Amino acid sequence: MQRLPAATIARLYYDPERSPHAASVDAMERFLVTMRDDLVHLALLHGSSVLAEHLKASIKQHGSAKLTAMTLRMVEQASTLAAAVPLATHPVHLWFRPLIAQRLTREGIGTLGALITYCNARGGIWWRSVPRIGALRARTIIAWLRRHEATLGLKVAADVDTASFVPAETSGAGFEGQGGAKSGNSVVVIGGDSSEPRLAPFEHLAVPAELSGGNENYRGLNRASAFAFIRAEHDLAAVHAYLHRYRDRPTTLRAYTRELERLILWCVVVRHKALSSLIVEDCEAYKDFLQAPLASFTGPKRARTSGRWRPFTPEGLSADSQAYAVRVLRAAFAWLVEVRYLA
Repeated sequence: MQRLPAATIARLYYDPERSPHAASVDAMERFLVTMRDDLVHLALLHGSSVLAEHLKASIKQHGSAKLTAMTLRMVEQASTLAAAVPLATHPVHLWFRPLIAQRLTREGIGTLGALITYCNARGGIWWRSVPRIGALRARTIIAWLRRHEATLGLKVAADVDTASFVPAETSGAGFEGQGGAKSGNSVVVIGGDSSEPRLAPFEHLAVPAELSGGNENYRGLNRASAFAFIRAEHDLAAVHAYLHRYRDRPTTLRAYTRELERLILWCVVVRHKALSSLIVEDCEAYKDFLQAPLASFTGPKRARTSGRWRPFTPEGLSADSQAYAVRVLRAAFAWLVEVRYLA
């Protein structure tokens, strides 16, 4: 707009080694013309009404926008009137870097509103469905969307996060002494209101100390007093010991883990009891629960690393599946009695 030669612009503002369009005067001119046309297009769509009318008049008169010193002054003046705010209808390329916008657009995510809908539908691992986004970049995008929820008019769901789980985490070492269970560098505590439980699959489970069935102050009512044949200080460790027997049978291990994690989640979240404190009435109540799990325990199939993972599918369990669950649990409890962990 200020009529600087393309060669001067290339020399002052671009590094030829990093910007191929600055390698020659012709390439630089093509690049600048494209940039100018893109900016004119954006100004017509989203710029101030005064600037848009000026550009439309120029296009009508000259066939294309003829940018002058007056145009530049109008752009500078418009920039002082108001800061642009993101709206749900804005295309993603208005707010994100070109490579990010391209990757989102290829997945059918054309607007900021569509991006929020996409994230809310998939939870904390939404970014895994978008090639080359990654956890760090996803965290930045979500933080930016949260900051602008007021103008977007849409809320980002609480569990749309790059962490594997939304529930509060604590260090494995610090929790273990309270009857928790280690899982890598962190554990996920389950519990809370059964209408909005914090649920996690077995490999990431830890339970509150008072529901752990631990050896010290929170010993389960059905813990055996005799010397136990397994070195388990709490219920999760005992269940781990049982499942370890099937380490060379992955299909069986997967099935048994599913049934035991369902029971543990029910014990802690719904029954507020340690696994080692269950009595006959509790077991009968769990059979009823298998017939009709709480809505908060059901959900579409998700990855076990997702904060939206749920132990039951919306279809529920067939009569045969319910009977299978009871058989698996009966065998597990029989073994825990046999090794004298339970009385």
